[in-house]
Amino acid sequence: MKLVIGLGNPGDKYLNTRHNAGFLVIDEAASRLNLRVSRKECFSFLGEKKEVIYTKPQTFMNKSGDAVKCMLGKFKCTVQDLIVVYDDLDLPLGKLRIRHGGSSGGHKGVQSIIDCLADTGFTRVRLGISGEEKPKAVVDYVLSQFKKEE
Repeated sequence: MKLVIGLGNPGDKYLNTRHNAGFLVIDEAASRLNLRVSRKECFSFLGEKKEVIYTKPQTFMNKSGDAVKCMLGKFKCTVQDLIVVYDDLDLPLGKLRIRHGGSSGGHKGVQSIIDCLADTGFTRVRLGISGEEKPKAVVDYVLSQFKKEE
């Protein structure tokens, strides 16, 4: 069993924001797989298909670790079964970087997972959300919606 966790913030206020890139990936995967990610368990919405559980934690980004820890226990998965998908301001828009292990890189959602699990041995899928110029107000930028042309 694999757990694919898309990081984001719950609620309409954050819908389609850059910081919700992980949620957007889960939504797109669910659409392509004809899967509903709506079952409520472990502070998350989830759906399961072919030994893979797709999840969107509803704990807000900085508390994502609580949901992830609950899911690992409930579904009897190990840290090695975990794939975390999230936004990365240091990568250009649309670029993808996959890495196993390492630090949070300053991402508070990933840091929450590391703190709750006391382990860094999971796979990360980082999605670039950075535009042409680096933003001056990082929080405002990551909580902004994508432009039409993006």
